[in-house]
Amino acid sequence: MRKYFGTDGIRRIANTELTPELVYKVAKAGAYVLSKHTDHTPTILIGRDTRISGTLIESAMVAGFLSYGANVKLLGVMPTPAVAYLTRKMKADASVVISASHNTYEFNGIKYFSNKGMKIPDTLEEEIEEVMESGKLEELTAVADKIGVSEYALDLLDEYVYFFRKNFDDEIAKYNRDNFVVGLDTANGATSVVAEKVFKTLGINYKIINNHPDGININENCGSTHLEGLKKFVVENKLSLGVAYDGDGDRCLAVDEKGNEIDGDKLLAIISHNLRKKGKLKKDTIVATVMSNLGLNKYARDNGLELLQTKVGDRYVLEEMLKDGFNLGGEQSGHVIILDYNPTGDGILTSLMLIKSILEEDKKASELSEIVKLYPQVLINAKVNSDKKYDYEKDQDIKLAIEKLEKEFAGNGRVLIRPSGTEPLVRVMIEGEDQEYITKKAKEIANLIEKKLI
Repeated sequence: MRKYFGTDGIRRIANTELTPELVYKVAKAGAYVLSKHTDHTPTILIGRDTRISGTLIESAMVAGFLSYGANVKLLGVMPTPAVAYLTRKMKADASVVISASHNTYEFNGIKYFSNKGMKIPDTLEEEIEEVMESGKLEELTAVADKIGVSEYALDLLDEYVYFFRKNFDDEIAKYNRDNFVVGLDTANGATSVVAEKVFKTLGINYKIINNHPDGININENCGSTHLEGLKKFVVENKLSLGVAYDGDGDRCLAVDEKGNEIDGDKLLAIISHNLRKKGKLKKDTIVATVMSNLGLNKYARDNGLELLQTKVGDRYVLEEMLKDGFNLGGEQSGHVIILDYNPTGDGILTSLMLIKSILEEDKKASELSEIVKLYPQVLINAKVNSDKKYDYEKDQDIKLAIEKLEKEFAGNGRVLIRPSGTEPLVRVMIEGEDQEYITKKAKEIANLIEKKLI
């Protein structure tokens, strides 16, 4: 059981739980683990989002790296995928993103990336924790001329803008139209410094909201976790499309011209359709998680595509993609990985792939999203004894209730039971054609689990 790292790095309330002292240790141990096989002075990049605690965490991180003897390049406010991209481009030994993604401003977090621009695996996070707890940190102290140095490299943001220009300029210019206007919601987060530059560079008409971060308004009733404002903005301004990023810019959700949501599953369907038409969808396969909607399964089956599903977490999607050479995967939440461009979820990249698909097909966003029919989905948390949350598979009554419902669905519905990794909860997710019926059944199974596992 890991003490600090969770499913997406370390994420805690800044300065009380994620203290400068803890950050210093995480930095020093991380620098050692990620560069112990190098024969040169390691260079580590640091990017952050717009939270008020960002510079506090950054300062402690820099101190830890320099104390170990690593050199640091400070990127300033920058989306997570930009840091991942620059890690590879600049041939850095590792990088760190200081962000709590879609969480509210009082949280902050630490995500490590390897020299390949990918989130480090669980095994390396465990090794970092072992070094932190071993008492070995004092031995990892650089002295005299071995102490590291830091420098600002804010201009590297332009390299990320150029990445989009290089890959999309010609294609967007070929199909772009004057009456095509996109609404951008940058969540007062990391994309607020770069999204506008990208859209201006590519000549895409846009109107932008929530791009004035003040340190505490990141994700506040905006961005990919709060689409209500963008939906209203798109409809009122008669826009062609709306796109919303999350706080650190690795997610994207969209809104069609009628104000209807285009979630991660629909994005995967639209992008896969576009790639396949050009013969660019590797092995005709999409990688998603077990939480993806049954509608995505049916879309894949009806179109002769393979849909592989992993456990929840974009790192597990990426692992599956790398293992068998697939190039498209993602999550319902809007983490979409397009491996031909970047080995991590990239909100701006995802939005450009969507825009390119709409323009090339010469259709409205609403027409294109009809490619997949999503089934109603209900998620209910059953409160259980923490020691028993994995016992639902052993209980005969729970097993029979699930089997009976799955038999009744006959392929037109789905039951997914998943214990929470951090709380004393068992999550009951049911999909089916009738919202009222599946809600009733989800409550029945959740009540049964609570009764049996208390």
